[in-house]
Amino acid sequence: MPERPRGVFVGLATLDVINRVDAGPAANQKITAREQFVAAGGPAANAAIAFAGLGGRAVLVTALGQSAIARLIASELEDHGVEVVDVTPGSSVPAPVSAVAVTIATGERSVIGADAASLVVDAPSDAEAVLDGADVVMIDGHHPLVATTFATAARARGMRVVVDAGRWKTVMAELMTQADDMVCSDDFRMPGSSDSHGTAAELVAAGVDTVVTTHGDGDVLWWRDGASGSVTVPAITAADTLGAGDVFHGAYAYYSTLDSLGLPDRIRAAARVAALRCSIVGPRAWLENLAELNPLEMTP
Repeated sequence: MPERPRGVFVGLATLDVINRVDAGPAANQKITAREQFVAAGGPAANAAIAFAGLGGRAVLVTALGQSAIARLIASELEDHGVEVVDVTPGSSVPAPVSAVAVTIATGERSVIGADAASLVVDAPSDAEAVLDGADVVMIDGHHPLVATTFATAARARGMRVVVDAGRWKTVMAELMTQADDMVCSDDFRMPGSSDSHGTAAELVAAGVDTVVTTHGDGDVLWWRDGASGSVTVPAITAADTLGAGDVFHGAYAYYSTLDSLGLPDRIRAAARVAALRCSIVGPRAWLENLAELNPLEMTP
């Protein structure tokens, strides 16, 4: 039986407090949520959970520290099969918390959070050991010194480096030189670029091997080896879009370890996993339905 693929995910982990509401509050108004969830969040963390849910061995490299919030985040991640490597184990700075509102009628989410802005994280000394046996490394650009250390080390060892380009951060200028795949949201812009197509063209011109851009419920576009194309995503009724892009990235990383899949099929499979996540309420309930999904069924 082949060994399960191993993915190393480098970046942000938060504690998400999620409220499902009819509408957001007006100024000076209090409202009551219809449902509430508390779960680990953050691009790299959610991607690692998706990778583990698909059957991979997921490792998350992040900054947590020793606060009670950090212990909650780590516990929930470990409950979902993610090994956590904390690069700031002695830190007393509280781990970041995000407040999330999901609008019931549309499934759209709004997020207020500190990201990693209050955390100063040094480059880790044990990146090589963490990378041993990795089939893919995904980096979200948070904790810049950690991101560049792992990207450079992984690239030097010939490992596939996937960058989650959700929005432009200064560190992206360095990460794009180490990336095999840049998987970009529709909001990601290179400085001076006015749209996602222009950004993709700049990334291709800069030498990025594979560029993928997602567009919500629109087609996923791709560029590779002088070719380009699009993949239609499944049509669903969205119930909860929180973390959909993160799930796409985690599934994309997982399917990139399968040599039998070409790029369009890898994207199609990841899009089916992300669509499943969007169709089910709550941050983790969708995982219970993952075994019934056949992402490799190549019809939208």
